[in-house]
Amino acid sequence: MQREEKQLELSLEALISQVADLKNSLVSFIYKLENEYDRLTWPSVLDSFALLSGQMNTLTKVLKHEKTPLMRNQVIIPLVLSPDRDEEIMRQTEGRVPVFSHEVVPDHLRTKPDPEVEDQEKQLITDATRISSDVAQKQIQSLNKMCSNLLEKISKEERDSESGGLRQNKQTFNPADTNALVAAVAFGKGLSNRRPPGSGGSVQTGQPSANAIIAGASSIQQVQMSGASSQQQPMLAGVQMSQTGQPGKIPSGIKTNIKSASMHPYQR
Repeated sequence: MQREEKQLELSLEALISQVADLKNSLVSFIYKLENEYDRLTWPSVLDSFALLSGQMNTLTKVLKHEKTPLMRNQVIIPLVLSPDRDEEIMRQTEGRVPVFSHEVVPDHLRTKPDPEVEDQEKQLITDATRISSDVAQKQIQSLNKMCSNLLEKISKEERDSESGGLRQNKQTFNPADTNALVAAVAFGKGLSNRRPPGSGGSVQTGQPSANAIIAGASSIQQVQMSGASSQQQPMLAGVQMSQTGQPGKIPSGIKTNIKSASMHPYQR
């Protein structure tokens, strides 16, 4: 008898410890929801739920342990009921139960659900027994089919969202080319200083362009006056029309033999 009482006492201490941890976790989570809702993140909420779930599983394991006596076989009888304030009960319940009177005892010592809940549970059990096995099997298959379709849609949405994220993150340009283009447009980096022919300045009306001058210069051969080789008069031979050094002018390669003004073309 003493051993059973000792075992019951140890089991109660373990249960009280597990329930205290669960209560602290609930208080912390409720405080976050009420006071830190503006900066509360979804991963933090999931962590809180995971902690509560783990503590509930631990409490269930303690209750189902082989060394834990069956609590349903234990009977709790209130020995003293008083409408006066009880400081010891206030301390143990952290101020939630100030008195232990006839009004609060049925709620705190109840081991069964409310009568309304019991009636609803009985009604559900009665409805379940009325269904035949074939109808129940069809309903089960229908429910499984709905669950499978729902899971398939959820998986498809997840795959589509992942593929969409990959398409959005895929790079569609070359950063090096973009930087080079911006540097060329803004600062002229990498551009050649040589200008193409005919783009150096404006061409005035009536003057041949540089391309026409070069074409004419290449097609004109050296001009020699007839009979100049047999005369002994001084001549200005091989005078080169050089315009080197003048900006914006293209040097001419035309050589001209100028005949003396004192000579007559028909003089013998």
